[in-house]
Amino acid sequence: MRGHRTRALATAACLITTACLLAAPATALAEPSSGRWLTSWAQSQQTLTPQTLDNQSIRMITHLSQGGPSLRIRLQNEYGTAPLTIDAAAAGRSAGQGAVVPGTSRPIRFHGRPTVTVPIGGEVWSDPVPLPTRAQDDIAISLYLRGQSRPSAHQAALRENYLTPAGSGDRVHDPAPYPLKTGSTFLVSAVDVRTTQASGTVVAYGSSVVDGHGSTTCGPGCTAVDRRWTDDLGRRANELPTPQRFAVANAGIGGTTSAATCPLTPPPVAPLHGLARLDRDVLSLHGVTAVIYYYGTNDLAFGCRAPAILDSYRAVFTRLRAAGIKIHAVPITPRPSYTAQQNQDRAEINAFVRTGGNCAGACDSVLDFDQVLRDPANPNTIRADYDSGDGIHANQAGHAAMANSIPLPLTAD
Repeated sequence: MRGHRTRALATAACLITTACLLAAPATALAEPSSGRWLTSWAQSQQTLTPQTLDNQSIRMITHLSQGGPSLRIRLQNEYGTAPLTIDAAAAGRSAGQGAVVPGTSRPIRFHGRPTVTVPIGGEVWSDPVPLPTRAQDDIAISLYLRGQSRPSAHQAALRENYLTPAGSGDRVHDPAPYPLKTGSTFLVSAVDVRTTQASGTVVAYGSSVVDGHGSTTCGPGCTAVDRRWTDDLGRRANELPTPQRFAVANAGIGGTTSAATCPLTPPPVAPLHGLARLDRDVLSLHGVTAVIYYYGTNDLAFGCRAPAILDSYRAVFTRLRAAGIKIHAVPITPRPSYTAQQNQDRAEINAFVRTGGNCAGACDSVLDFDQVLRDPANPNTIRADYDSGDGIHANQAGHAAMANSIPLPLTAD
């Protein structure tokens, strides 16, 4: 019911602003003559932040997998309990530490206006912003919220985002660093770029193993930001010839499951299983040509059996195929806490995924991260040199190994 309410409210919002035209699937958009819109960065919303904003500005840092002459952003109020008004917005090149490169700040407008109100459970896409970007650029999205509000958020940004103190007012065009930090991403859930350099967007879809947990585990002195396997894949994609390049969007949410029958305890505010959020986090993005489906690790841990998990795979794959999106499936990777029964179910699911190299025709290919990560001497555990320390998530070396195992230009075909 929540999903129906969200879409209904978003549809109602479209009656008062044509900005919602930008929220339509990519197939419904007229392609601009100077290129096409592709989603270049994403982080899926999962909760209402406990923090109340009060007449202050926030600065969210987005790491683009591809660039172009202009961009646009998606703002969501998915879990809000009241309409949320953005009183000013800007985009500029990040200078690091919450600062913006002077002279690069550009105002963000919504149907020609500097302000926009996002309805409860709704979303808006901005107008195009004439800010040239390159692949791997960090872009700072600055938003000013005049009143008190609680934003929807993605919990694990795996990087620092920034805020001004409460009561500090509109500082969206101030290039100086914002002094307060948060490890979550508020309001901004996607960034599109207009480009002629890439063929489409590949969406990584799953739980914390997609979200990037463990990627900051890399030993002393290493670079821990933007080193998830999806980030490494984006860098590899940018080395391809122009017609084969693709953007990478990360749609992972930690703790989620593929099957609806394997819920979190306590349950989230709204369903976040693979089928429930497919429209919001995959099909509503732009230029999507392929999905890397890496789900199931939590399903087993939460007590689901192989038949239910496989049913959820097939349901999602059917929707993706109907949308003309290719599917690259990942076998479930090891977890030492799995029981003998859970490992038996894992083997059954992975046998289906590997059948014919394409899930017995249900998907397009298999990306065998299980083979990459597992310990040859104990295939129910992760290799020690790839283990983040919890036995579940790969460390930064493991993330790089997963990314490097993906054959290219497979995902751009």
